[in-house]
Amino acid sequence: MKTNEFILYSRQRCPLCDEAKAILEEVKRDSGISYKEIDIHSDDALLEKFAMMIPVIEWKEEIVQYGKVDISALNGLLQK
Repeated sequence: MKTNEFILYSRQRCPLCDEAKAILEEVKRDSGISYKEIDIHSDDALLEKFAMMIPVIEWKEEIVQYGKVDISALNGLLQK
């Protein structure tokens, strides 16, 4: 089941993750679309999958961004 919520895969002490959270907070303020944060250290499979990519943003079960997050691209997804 697809949800209208972003998923942010992150970890502690990650400056890019902190930046991604700030961007997702701004998107949430502007669009009402919330996000759920998941620490990749909570699951070995997530750690193996995303260790070199975080932060990773998922939208409707698809990875849409990783590393440096672009707010314009996220807002573009919401226009579709």
